Amino acid sequence: MTQTADLLDQALATFDALFEEARAAGEPDPTAMSVATASLDGRPSVRTVLLKAHDARGFVFYTHLDGRKGRELQANPHAALLFHWPRVRHGVQVRIEGAVEIVSDAEADAYFASRPRVSQIGAWASKQSETLDRREVFEQRLSEAEHTFEGRNVPRPPRWTGLRVRAEKIEFWYGADFRLHERWLYESDRAGEWSKRMLYP
Repeated sequence: MTQTADLLDQALATFDALFEEARAAGEPDPTAMSVATASLDGRPSVRTVLLKAHDARGFVFYTHLDGRKGRELQANPHAALLFHWPRVRHGVQVRIEGAVEIVSDAEADAYFASRPRVSQIGAWASKQSETLDRREVFEQRLSEAEHTFEGRNVPRPPRWTGLRVRAEKIEFWYGADFRLHERWLYESDRAGEWSKRMLYP
């Protein structure tokens, strides 16, 4: 019988294999994933972000905690992710659901330090999701931030960090003709025990 830890390893290995297939197939950006959140009153929202790290602990993306998704994920720390790679096989989707946690400061600092300098400056200049009266206002804030950090490394803004989705469900959806798709769901129960089952298309 397959052990629960083996099932999680199997799911992650499947993800890695499909991710490499997406790269080889020429997907524009295999790291692009939709992330769905919900407010406390149950109103959903979705947007595309980029996967920056993943392992047995979960799937990580970065954002500003004061933006809409940051606020929603602090108030309701659960998210759903969707990868869609239409060039892989007959089309593949990977769906991931789970609780969300903030990554460690050390992890966030290391990733922020790896970003292009202009992106680092932009993180300081942007008031993510707030109203912007004119593009010129943002450009002025960029110029001011550039001047502030001229000649030195740009530190990570205190409210800019990574969010890790700790997978509780991982579904692999394989497209087929006539909508006769193949679906496999890996699922963790409250005790952390993993199971695997096939779903109808």
